[in-house]
Amino acid sequence: MLQVFERLDHTHDPINDSITLDHDTRKKSRIKGVTDKGADIGIFVERGHPLLVGEILKTECGLLIEVKGQAEAVSTAIAKDWLTFSKVCYHLGNRHTTLQVGELWVRFKPDHVLEELAEQYGLSIDKAPAVFSPENGAYGKRSGHTHSHSHEHAGHHHEH
Repeated sequence: MLQVFERLDHTHDPINDSITLDHDTRKKSRIKGVTDKGADIGIFVERGHPLLVGEILKTECGLLIEVKGQAEAVSTAIAKDWLTFSKVCYHLGNRHTTLQVGELWVRFKPDHVLEELAEQYGLSIDKAPAVFSPENGAYGKRSGHTHSHSHEHAGHHHEH
């Protein structure tokens, strides 16, 4: 079984495999699963820092596994103007629900009360399955791991 303890926000090396997970599974700190190429994998990450779609996992043996989002049951509320969209996002945010925000659309787990709220403001609801990749919150990290890159430009060395 492949084992993962390290997360990378990006890599310049070739990706060896991927794992497709729904939102609830990506929130767990201990995940036992199967990669998209069929390898058994155990993922062990820090609690409270969900896996992000597009994040790279590095196995103990050096393989790189990309995290992909699985389409799942969601409600996507679609607005026609920014003012109405802003008001709906404000009211949904006040309910402390997990949201994914796009351009004039907001996505959440199916909930008839939230759907009715959005419809009262004139938004249409699309219930087609989609990848749910919500915001982590104002105080959450956007990535589970960062690292610096060393570069030389015109004979000068710097890190970023």
